[in-house]
Amino acid sequence: MTSYPIGIAGQPWGAAEKQAWFESQSVQRSYADEVLTRIDSLDDTAEVIPYGSLPVDPERYPLRAIRIAASRPDAPWALITGGVHGYETSGVQGALAFVADHAAAYRDRANLLVAPCVSPWGYEVIHRWNPNALDPNRSFVADSQAEESSALMTLVAELGNDFVMHMDLHETTDTDETEFRPALAARDGKPHEPGTIPDGFYTVGDTNNPQPEFQAAIVAGVEAVTHIAPPDAAGEIIGETPTQHGVINYPNRPLGLCAGMTDARFTTTTEVYPDSPTASPQICIDAQIAAVKAGLDFALATVL
Repeated sequence: MTSYPIGIAGQPWGAAEKQAWFESQSVQRSYADEVLTRIDSLDDTAEVIPYGSLPVDPERYPLRAIRIAASRPDAPWALITGGVHGYETSGVQGALAFVADHAAAYRDRANLLVAPCVSPWGYEVIHRWNPNALDPNRSFVADSQAEESSALMTLVAELGNDFVMHMDLHETTDTDETEFRPALAARDGKPHEPGTIPDGFYTVGDTNNPQPEFQAAIVAGVEAVTHIAPPDAAGEIIGETPTQHGVINYPNRPLGLCAGMTDARFTTTTEVYPDSPTASPQICIDAQIAAVKAGLDFALATVL
């Protein structure tokens, strides 16, 4: 059993351990400088939608989404989310870069709703969890206890759009094995089972709605930018058998995943690996952009 500096091995955390974990976190980058200023700099085709703030510090962590209306009223809607896990940088910056540099090319075909940084506190402290030691990407459920997840679900419900596609942008870093998975094991009072981080890009489809052609189109689009993760020695990617090149499936709604929060026909969770020796932060951002474009192109070609 891997030791963790908070709690007693084998015993789930209580309120005191969660508070100790919270107090051990420190701000390492600026949500205002790296996210909010980029949202504010968008041109007037992008409507910025406030949808609440985080109770941990409402002034520091306002929640913002971006809506870009299509040039024709009957165009389908697409949802793009990033930063559900705040430490996953390319999801946030990839979503912002897509809006700034590529969204205009879709204005004649799609309405876009983009939530680029769902977990701003997690973004600043570079952690997977929210301030209450909850994983927002296991919290897209009724009566969610994660403020980040609940706020986004409320926004989507109030807007009432019928989404044809939802892409949730993620990445996996080496700190998953050195910090986040050991912390999870400690929080839950379980042994830490070491794993292997996939080297490359892959997607996670929905077990109950896999849409294999959609996933394949995304992988093909990204393959022009960076490499696709191969299976490990056991023939798996994060413990799952691939259904095709660079694709695994998870049951989105039973797990409370962000990608399962709508009734969209086409859904996926992207994953990149910025710590690969053949990748870089910019390559990972470019991969997220390529994934969004490939996913949109496929989805829109199917429904239009």
